[in-house]
Amino acid sequence: MEFRQLQKSFQLNNWSIRYKLILHFLLISILPSLVIGLLMGWIVNGIVEKQVNNHTMQLIDNVNKSLDYYAGNIQNISYFISMNPEIQAFLNEGEAAIDDDREEYRMSKFLQSFTTLYSEVAGIIVVRPNGDYFSNEMYARTNESLTKETWYQEAVGAKGIFKIIGHPSNRNVTTHANYKDSEVVSVVRAIQDPDTQKTLGVVLIDLKLRVIAETVRDVRLGKSGYLMVINDKGESIYAPRNSKIGSLDVALLGQQPSGMFAQTIGNQKLQFIYQKSSFTNWTTVGVFAVQDSVQEIKDINLYLVTFVFIVCMLGIAASYYLSHSISRPISQLASFMRKVEEGNMSIRIPEEREDEIGLLGRSFNKMLSQMTRLISQVWSEQRLKREAELRSLQAHIQPHFLYNTLDTIQWLARKDGAKEATEMVEALSKLFRIGLSKGQEIIPLTDEIEHIRSYLKIQQTRYKDKLNYKIEVDGSCDDLFVLKLILQPLVENAIYHGIKERRGPGMIAIKAVISEEMLELIIQDDGVGMTETRLAALRAVLEAVPDVSDTNAAQRAAAERSPNQATSYGLRNVQERIRLSYGETYGITIDSVEKSGTTVTIKHPIIRKGQSAHDTQMEGTNRG
Repeated sequence: MEFRQLQKSFQLNNWSIRYKLILHFLLISILPSLVIGLLMGWIVNGIVEKQVNNHTMQLIDNVNKSLDYYAGNIQNISYFISMNPEIQAFLNEGEAAIDDDREEYRMSKFLQSFTTLYSEVAGIIVVRPNGDYFSNEMYARTNESLTKETWYQEAVGAKGIFKIIGHPSNRNVTTHANYKDSEVVSVVRAIQDPDTQKTLGVVLIDLKLRVIAETVRDVRLGKSGYLMVINDKGESIYAPRNSKIGSLDVALLGQQPSGMFAQTIGNQKLQFIYQKSSFTNWTTVGVFAVQDSVQEIKDINLYLVTFVFIVCMLGIAASYYLSHSISRPISQLASFMRKVEEGNMSIRIPEEREDEIGLLGRSFNKMLSQMTRLISQVWSEQRLKREAELRSLQAHIQPHFLYNTLDTIQWLARKDGAKEATEMVEALSKLFRIGLSKGQEIIPLTDEIEHIRSYLKIQQTRYKDKLNYKIEVDGSCDDLFVLKLILQPLVENAIYHGIKERRGPGMIAIKAVISEEMLELIIQDDGVGMTETRLAALRAVLEAVPDVSDTNAAQRAAAERSPNQATSYGLRNVQERIRLSYGETYGITIDSVEKSGTTVTIKHPIIRKGQSAHDTQMEGTNRG
């Protein structure tokens, strides 16, 4: 039982309108804010990450351009040295080319001009294939031939192409400034005879690492990120002091000239963004902790969460306020309705508001006023109905008394042998019996036919041979029901206004058939008929029969237009009873030809046993 109550309390239809409005406002205010916040967070995070990566890649690209610029300068220096006439003479003639001081001075000044103009040059040395060399800053450590050096062999193998060696290692060359191997980067170029392609010598130039450090040092990636430069073997060309990476696995760089990857070194996850220079064959790598970029995203997310929280708080406050402003007048209206339900019909809702609630209140007040009026009207009608029933009961006492008296007269006439009087009294007795019908309005068609047969029998006794009649009822009509006393007024009109006025005997034919899903009762006489003017007026009277709400007006209009009130009264009465019971689809139609006769057709719904008059009226309305 408790579970059912709990389940019922969670059903939305059982909530009060205030809580439904609060839920509705919360959904339309908070839910979109949450969705927008999450969507903005996801988009902003992606944009920030993309912008950070793009910015880092732009910095790396600028560094690579600077390194390429310096490497290009060194390449140009090696080219100028190889093309210098004094250097060419030294390579071709050896020591004999610089036997005097002036030649040696010019060559020394020539090489010194490069170190003066380009501060990044640490030293230049030119070596012949026989081991002789010339330099202004560099010299051999030992007497061992420099042609055996690795850098010399790599230059010869490059066949005149400029080549960057990297940091020198265990070489037999040093400088007067005594630079450490880690402080310089060496580049070489073989000088070849353009005709024979024979190597005439090798130029070795040391590039100060300081220029690379100055290019990379000022670049900051986030809080702790930095740039480093590695060669094609993954060995470090330059790395700042706080670098925890000595070398990188070149397999991580892949085959692409640029890209990014992540790697955990120690206990720290690092993000790597790299770009390789096609000129120097060096790779500049941006290194920064993933936590740095995550922190920036966290800061943005914090701002978004704060914004969403404020919006949600405002949404909750607005939801409570709006729900209260809407539900309060509705609750007041419900309170007034409960008082009316308790029986207080005199209460009225103040008509102060101009919104929908005020409109509903005014409608409610009008409804109460109308209900009060209708209750009073129903009470009056019930009182009048009881009075009418009493009068009807009193009126039925006389027909019952007369019916019983006729039975006594019939018994006495039969006892005395008065056959014709007996038949007359019997027909009149049947006429009264069927007319009473125990107070029922709808009777079997057979009873209605029996009633009109008794009536015609009485009239035939009166008019003798002047009146003849015949009655034909189709077998399909035996189980049908009709309104009682709808044939007698029409037959009476046929006798008094048709047969009685003609010369000689007349005939009245009554027929009952089913046609077009309705019962047709046809009364045809061969009396004097009617003129077209009188027929049109009579038809107008029948068509003017209104609905029940305007019965008096219809009677007045019919009386004014009726050419003969006595003639039209019976027809109008039958027309009103049929249409008020079953609708305008049914009723009476009249056709008449002067001096030839009149045909009256009653269109009556098909009513079988157990079918109510209301159902038949609804069918007639739908059909109409």
